[in-house]
Amino acid sequence: MTWTSALAIYFVLWWIVLFAVLPWGVRSQHESGEVVPGSDPGAPAIPRLGAKLIWTTLVSAAVFAAGYGAYRADLVSLDGLARLLGMPAR
Repeated sequence: MTWTSALAIYFVLWWIVLFAVLPWGVRSQHESGEVVPGSDPGAPAIPRLGAKLIWTTLVSAAVFAAGYGAYRADLVSLDGLARLLGMPAR
């Protein structure tokens, strides 16, 4: 895997993990009883985006490291995927 491929995979993985991390620990303005006039009551009272970006980076790095380790150990390959799908080998 080239470093550009690894970077592209990490970039896509980071965004996917961000959408999984965004709802962690969110309390809406309605739940906290502090609705700001003119805003949606379901909007987060304290979004904590900085912490979520840090968690996203940490979780993405761990998932990427596990995936890269599996790739380097030949646990995951295109040939294995072809066999799994019943396609002829190259």
